[in-house]
Amino acid sequence: MGTKDQLHDLCMDDMLKIFPGSSHPGLAQEMADYLGCHLCSRCTRRFSNDNLFVQLGESVRGKEVVIIQSFYPEPSDNILEMLMMLDAARSASAKSVHAVIPYFSYARSDKKDEPRISIAGRLIADLLETAGADHVMTMTLHSPQVHGFFSMPTDHLTSQPLFVDYFRQRDLSNTVIVAPDIGHAKRAARLARALGTGVAAGDKERLSDETVEVARVIGDVKGKDVIVHDDEIATGGSIVALAERLREDGAGEITLACTHGVFSGNAIERLQNVPNIVEIVTTNTVPLPKEKITENMTVLSVAPIFGEALRRNIMGQSVGSLFAYWPESV
Repeated sequence: MGTKDQLHDLCMDDMLKIFPGSSHPGLAQEMADYLGCHLCSRCTRRFSNDNLFVQLGESVRGKEVVIIQSFYPEPSDNILEMLMMLDAARSASAKSVHAVIPYFSYARSDKKDEPRISIAGRLIADLLETAGADHVMTMTLHSPQVHGFFSMPTDHLTSQPLFVDYFRQRDLSNTVIVAPDIGHAKRAARLARALGTGVAAGDKERLSDETVEVARVIGDVKGKDVIVHDDEIATGGSIVALAERLREDGAGEITLACTHGVFSGNAIERLQNVPNIVEIVTTNTVPLPKEKITENMTVLSVAPIFGEALRRNIMGQSVGSLFAYWPESV
C-alpha cells in the first residue's frame, strides 16, 4: 500500500505537476502542501481584444498534471481558463490530466425544466473531455444525476467527514438536522445518522432565483436546536424562508452548514438579519473574501480530502470511501 512519503518521493522525481487556475490559488497551495509538492506557475493574461492567453509555466511532457479551478467567482472566465489549461497540458504531451473542480457551479443546470434551454451541466462536462481532461474530481454536486454527465472517470467527493468531525465536538442531544427541501433529505439523513440526531425537511417551492416559499417543515422541530444542512448557499433566499418557518414551528437556535459558501450579492447581510441563525459552517471550495467572513462563521478546509483523493489516484488505490454516496464515507 502506498504512503504519503512514497507520493512525496514521486513528486521529488518530478512526475506530478500541480497548476492553479485563477479562481482559488489558496486552496491549490493547500492541496500541494498536503501532497508535499510545489505549486507550478501559470500565466494568464488578456489580449487587446479581451481574448485570454494561458500558458503553463513548466514542462509537463510525460507527467501527471493536476489543474485546480473552482467555477466561482466569474465562472465563465474560470471555465474557459480551465479548458485552455487542459488543452495546453494535453497538447504538451502530459501523461494524464486531472481536472480538480471543488465547486462545479453548473451542476444546478441539470435538467430541461423550461422550453428551449441548455442543460449546461452536461455541456460543461462534454467540454472538459473535449479539452483534454482524463479524470475529474469535484465535490457535493447539486444533484446526483450530474455525476452521470461526465463520460471520463469522475470522483464525486463528499465534505461530510468535515462536518461530522466538527459537530461531534458538541452536545447534540437536542438537535435536529434539517434539509432545506425534500430533494436534499437523503443528504441530511446521512449526516443525521452519522451524528445520531433526528432529521426533518422543508417543503419548498422556488418562485425565482432569489425567492422561495416554504409551506411547512416535515418533522418535529419544536423546542429543538437545528442544523440546516445544504449543498450550497448562494443568495440565501431559501435559508431565510426556511428560518422563518422554523421559528414559527417553535425551533430554537439555527446553525447553517453548507459545502459551497457562495454567498452572492447581499446574502451575508440577509443571513445576519435572521436573529435565530447563530452560526454558519462552510468549506473553502470557493474563495471567501474577508468581507464575507463573519464573526460567527467557521470555514473548514477541503484540501485534505482532495489531496488524499489525488494521492490515492496517483498511487492506484481505491477512492471509494471518499465518494459522496459511499455508504461508509464516515
